Amino acid sequence: MGACMALCSLASCASCLCGSAPCLLCGCCPSSYNSTVTRLLFSFFLLLGTLVSVIMILPGMETQLRKIPGFCQGGTTIPGVENHVNCDVIVGYKSVYRMCFAMACFFFLFSAIMIRVKSSKDPRAAIQNGFWFFKFLILVGITVGAFFIPDGTFHDVWFYFGIVGSFMFILIQLILLIDFAHSWNEVWMRNAEEGNSKCWFSGLLFFTILHYALAFAAIVLFYLYYTKPDNCTEHKFFISFNLILCVIISVLSILPKVQDASPQSGLLQSSIITMYTMYVTWSAMTNNPSKSHAKKTQKIFTWWDAQGIVGLVIFLFCTFYASIRSSSNAQVNRLMQTEEGKGTVGGEEVGKDGLRRVVDNEEDGVTYNYSFFHFHLLLASLYIMMTLTNWYKPDTTTQAMQSTMPAVWVKISSSWLSLGLYLWTLVAPLLKLVHPADKPNPTHPSPVQLATPHSTMRSHTLTGVSRTAMNNRLCCNINH
Repeated sequence: MGACMALCSLASCASCLCGSAPCLLCGCCPSSYNSTVTRLLFSFFLLLGTLVSVIMILPGMETQLRKIPGFCQGGTTIPGVENHVNCDVIVGYKSVYRMCFAMACFFFLFSAIMIRVKSSKDPRAAIQNGFWFFKFLILVGITVGAFFIPDGTFHDVWFYFGIVGSFMFILIQLILLIDFAHSWNEVWMRNAEEGNSKCWFSGLLFFTILHYALAFAAIVLFYLYYTKPDNCTEHKFFISFNLILCVIISVLSILPKVQDASPQSGLLQSSIITMYTMYVTWSAMTNNPSKSHAKKTQKIFTWWDAQGIVGLVIFLFCTFYASIRSSSNAQVNRLMQTEEGKGTVGGEEVGKDGLRRVVDNEEDGVTYNYSFFHFHLLLASLYIMMTLTNWYKPDTTTQAMQSTMPAVWVKISSSWLSLGLYLWTLVAPLLKLVHPADKPNPTHPSPVQLATPHSTMRSHTLTGVSRTAMNNRLCCNINH
């Protein structure tokens, strides 16, 4: 009886693997939309490839593989069996390059297929939201083929692809962090309006101060460990210039005109962007090949230094958030090619068989750009490749990894462009660069607002609350 039930369960799983995303995960996240589950599954493919890359780059992996009888060339042999596997290729940075190349090709394929899909009624939407077993087979097939690519110039060429793709992904990470900060501020402010406002305001203030304190501590450590009194001019410039830019955007975020035009802006968002800028600056300085800063060539290559681990954590967070995000920020939605406020609060249906079904929320129109989402995962594949190899350029002749100045300038320039993007989200409504429907209606100060104590108004501005919203709450209290 138990065997029969197991067979039935396996048959059900097999049908789901060949079917749609809602069928596959209806038991795990029954209140999710079809679009959310699909993005989670594609992100799972990316994370699976990342896990394989991490395993193959672990120290001692090649030694362990050589112990398998009849497997690696030059390893333990079995009489009468010839070892065919080149273990130099399937471990170390070479395996990371090939694994990430396979993932990039996989997502590029789907990005090309899904161009201009407008709704789930498009036949291609069925490919996007279903046939997961066959997608997995395609990924495995591309991965196996990637390991047969001759060394030649492959690593050098793919290194520069990784540099360009990682530059673009850093910008996307920044956009996602901006969106997360706006959503975080919006949710906590809504909770403060519903009750226990002191608690929620205190929480926002605490995290704002914490983020700025961490950023300030990072700056002090940068000057201590990455500069010298008579040297390291580049590092001094990177640290000082980015510090000045972060101060500028923090001040701009709380200007009265910016607050009126963009009520969701505030110091909480600026503090998160400041922390991220400090991380990118740190990452750039660790890749400086100058002898006065770091060793030019490392014979023993590892990726799990502090900078690499922090980068991996940020990558995992942004990948997961990109799969479930639902933003009301017009500028961010325009940059990420998504619709406003769709995809998070799901509905569910119960079929005649008693099973819960996930709602298809894309019959009238897609909630995100299918092609751009896959392009984003393609860039993520290149970014994780560069992160796991510490942004070092492989040298196939010496089996060493070399730091390069292009990696340094790519990271630093991406931090400047990221700050520019955040600045654009602040001033775009002010300059009327957005559609009038996206811009909040201005409200003239009322007598109640003018009578509001200065200290109270100041505390709300720190957490990103508009003066208009504060005015509305006070008017409601007076009416009651």
